[in-house]
Amino acid sequence: MFSVLVLGGGPDRERPVSLRSAAGVADALREAGYEVNAQTVDKPSLDELKAMEGDVVFPVLHGPWGEGGPLQLLLEELGRPFVGSGADASAIAMDKLATSKLASAAPSVRISQKAMVDPSRDEPPGDLPLVIKPVRDGSSFGVYICTDEASWKSAIEKVRRDAAKDPSRRYFAEPYVKGRELTVSVLDGRALPVIEIVPASGVYDYQAKYERNDTRYLVDPDLPGDLTRTVQNHALLTADAIGVRDLCRVDFIMDERSAPWMLEVNTMPGFTPSSLFPKAAKAAGLSMEKLCSKLVELAAARGA
Repeated sequence: MFSVLVLGGGPDRERPVSLRSAAGVADALREAGYEVNAQTVDKPSLDELKAMEGDVVFPVLHGPWGEGGPLQLLLEELGRPFVGSGADASAIAMDKLATSKLASAAPSVRISQKAMVDPSRDEPPGDLPLVIKPVRDGSSFGVYICTDEASWKSAIEKVRRDAAKDPSRRYFAEPYVKGRELTVSVLDGRALPVIEIVPASGVYDYQAKYERNDTRYLVDPDLPGDLTRTVQNHALLTADAIGVRDLCRVDFIMDERSAPWMLEVNTMPGFTPSSLFPKAAKAAGLSMEKLCSKLVELAAARGA
């Protein structure tokens, strides 16, 4: 049996989540019988990666550098098979505007209208309520729901502070849709069971995802009509439009008319105990060990 290099950490704000995800993947692969070389990295060079042993690489990093293309580009240069999407698809999926543009070309996938946020302007780029989101980031970092003028002013001040620290950090705004949050995990071109996310209060932010234990996750929820099959199909269409391979998770919001709107795509979803991708896989009959083994086998079969 070949060996697996599991990478965790990274320079992005989601480093703590990545470390937990990588530990879960490494443990699962050891249980499955693989020889595992687990490495905590920051922003490794190509030479540093070459020095790390492992026939297949499982990069369990989240965020713009670790998940959004730069690491994947290094892994392509490394010449070893690795789990997950290639550099191009990873970069597109991390960019919510690029993702929306490609997904909007897919039949029937609903995408909301988006407008760039100009930090120098006081007025919003559309009618409230709006949601402000960073173009490139994950785990709900920098997401602000603006229901009135006061919340807009508070959000734009935070955007300005971010822009002052990092001029390359861009934000966009889209209409706020209050509804049911749904997510569809995709494994090797197959849509796994739908999961509904029900935060105890407020929105499904970083705290609700990783720091609190009061969020409910409803596997295969009761959805009206043929909506389960619809969102699964939309997830597959979106993943195909971007060029995703091996795995991803596609998030939706279902409005009051039961219309699903595609929000974003994660090409390396979490593998922590509270993460949605392993929950969906378990509902489909795949334990964590079988899930991680399958992903490694997909990469190995594909080759470098």
